[in-house]
Amino acid sequence: MIPVRYNVRSLLVRRATSLATLFGVALVVFVLAAAMMLTNGINKTLTLSGSPDHAIIIRKGADSEMPSTIETSALANILSAPGVKKNAQGKPIGAGEIVTVILGDRIGSDGSVSNVLVRGVADNVFELRPNVTIVAGRKARPGSDEVIIGDQIRGRFVGMDLDQQFELKKNRPVKVVGVFADNGSSFESEIWADVETVRSSFGREGTVTSATVTLDSPTKHDVFKAAVEQDKRLGLEVMREQTYYEKQSEMTSMLMSILGWIISVFFIIAAVIGAFITMNTAVAHRTREIGTMRALGFSRKAVMMSFTLECIFLALAGAGIGVVAAFFMSFVEFSVINFMSWSEIVFKFQMEAGVIITSVVVGAFTGLLGGVIPAFRASRLRPIDALRG
Repeated sequence: MIPVRYNVRSLLVRRATSLATLFGVALVVFVLAAAMMLTNGINKTLTLSGSPDHAIIIRKGADSEMPSTIETSALANILSAPGVKKNAQGKPIGAGEIVTVILGDRIGSDGSVSNVLVRGVADNVFELRPNVTIVAGRKARPGSDEVIIGDQIRGRFVGMDLDQQFELKKNRPVKVVGVFADNGSSFESEIWADVETVRSSFGREGTVTSATVTLDSPTKHDVFKAAVEQDKRLGLEVMREQTYYEKQSEMTSMLMSILGWIISVFFIIAAVIGAFITMNTAVAHRTREIGTMRALGFSRKAVMMSFTLECIFLALAGAGIGVVAAFFMSFVEFSVINFMSWSEIVFKFQMEAGVIITSVVVGAFTGLLGGVIPAFRASRLRPIDALRG
């Protein structure tokens, strides 16, 4: 076998072509890793909104909270169902909520607008969702025209910052009195207003769009589900909250993943062509070296392996650079429309072990594809012809 140090020295001598191939592979890996990190970010942001001991109730046949309608008279049956956790005062922990969207004017975007999700919440929302904390300002007073906003949309839209005002609906101004956080979940991209304020503003009298309850434990879900769904007159569907938000992320994450892979494929093709040209040029300029190696007794297999390893070394180095560059995307915030709610959610790119492994494997495979044909060509050169070249 030809010593590896020979391949390393060869790559250092051909700096220009080596760097071209290296950065080509790095770009492929960066794009691929960023696409996977984007998908992970969407999934994590939405699934973080679900709690294992929560159940969400929507109208049967509805695919999300927004098109769902539940009569407020049904809430008593939902909250009294077996499995619902009670607080220290003996009251069930759960509430009906109204979910809708409004148009928000983006700051500094020359009139650009986007949908922002509004959630009408009950007085016990912080008991229902104990992970939510106020990070600026205070809680909104029940029954008032005060709202709190998620940390991720703070300052992104006109009027949506602490102590500012915006119109919940035409001629219905509300004041932002607090900013809340929830460990990066999609709730941080929402506006929370009193459920009665939302009901009167959007004409939702006598209804809510969904209900959420806290269960005694996740194992009580099936009991609660059976009790609520057995009343066919209500026409309700019960889901684990985590399952619900996983479904909410499917379409958006799938679209982002497909787009990322399509772009990556084009970059992969370009990188393979670049690697092929680089290694083919190396073979053309090193025929005497190849002839010398063959004359010294190195087999065709050893020559082919040597040239293939060079390309794989370059690809792995490029993959490492690409992964490191993609890691810095973890500090970038990105917004996208959730196609289930047609509202904007803000999230961060999420780097995971699976992203690193997949990116490095694809990078190495790119190098292998680009180098195997030139390597085979080098191995087929006859020693006498190579020495004459």
